[in-house]
Amino acid sequence: MSTAGNITRRGKSSWRLKYEGAERDPATGKRVTRYATVRGTKKDAQTELTRLLDEIRTGTAVEPSTLTLAAYLRSWLDSDSSLSPKTIERYRQLTEQQIIPNLGAALLQKLRPAQVHDWHGLLLKCGGKDGRPLSARTVGHAHRVLRRGLERALRLEIVGRNVAAALRPPKVEAAEVAILSLAEIGGVLDRLADHPLYPITVLALGTGMRRGEICGLAWAFLDLEGATVRVERSMEETAAGLRFKAPKTRAGRRRISLPPNAVEALRAHRRHQKQQRLLLGLGRAAADDLVFTLADGSPYPPDKLSRDWANVVRYRRLPRVMFHSLRHAHASALIAAGLDVMAVSRRLGHSSPAITLGVYAHLFETKDDAAAAAIEAAMRPSR
Repeated sequence: MSTAGNITRRGKSSWRLKYEGAERDPATGKRVTRYATVRGTKKDAQTELTRLLDEIRTGTAVEPSTLTLAAYLRSWLDSDSSLSPKTIERYRQLTEQQIIPNLGAALLQKLRPAQVHDWHGLLLKCGGKDGRPLSARTVGHAHRVLRRGLERALRLEIVGRNVAAALRPPKVEAAEVAILSLAEIGGVLDRLADHPLYPITVLALGTGMRRGEICGLAWAFLDLEGATVRVERSMEETAAGLRFKAPKTRAGRRRISLPPNAVEALRAHRRHQKQQRLLLGLGRAAADDLVFTLADGSPYPPDKLSRDWANVVRYRRLPRVMFHSLRHAHASALIAAGLDVMAVSRRLGHSSPAITLGVYAHLFETKDDAAAAAIEAAMRPSR
């Protein structure tokens, strides 16, 4: 296919591109003339014209559309059934707060990498609440939403390329998560021994289960005689309410051995729960009843668990760590005990050992001296 185009200066740094589109006018049979405006240098304009002509030659050019980025993103989030309700909620929040106020008016097909680049800088400078700077981590989250949305538009041939894929989000400086040290764990459990969160804390430290997995745990998934717990689901909390969901990956569905102190704590919790149910007139708990509930027997929302943990940390003067950090403390203890990365990964339910290494590589690195000693012993000549 023969295609042609030219460039005309329209201002100090503005250029008009004129080229023949892939489609033909049904009345004349001639190719339809297309126009585009590029801001930047003439070289930028030449690069864009070359790209447009290449799309026409290769058949990847898309039909022109006046669809804005805001309209497209809202439509996507209203219709994508592949995303979980919690993911949709978070994506919509980032879209409405960070993407649409700054880029939403742009035509979807006219969005350019330079605009995305400038958007990053704007968010870092004043993209937060009341014009405060936004963290690089949050900017990265917003960028990934934009990239995922544009990737779908590319697959549907609404756009000719994913402009967000051309750029990396701002670099996030690695920061070690504050966790309980091995020396602190015993003291924390002692100070929580009479608190309702004690059995939950013991289970979190003893298994590394996520808070949603703990809140969604049913008695049917516990085998206290065999000292194991099965992770079959988790509880998800959104603005619409609570729901159970299956693990994202096969590795997330797993069986975990329970340490003796966790078994003891769960037995005591079961006895206490039976007493509470009798007082409330609820009768005996069924196998599919939840292990951890609120005082009235209703499900324990994961967000409330985090708030309750923050309160007990403050009032009982515990080390200032988040509830999720109990999972990290569990992993740290496993690594310190010498478990290999595969064993740690399986216990945590990571889909790949690479994820485990990505989070805990600094802990595995501390064991390098032992590795050197081991290879030295192996290499020592036999006598």
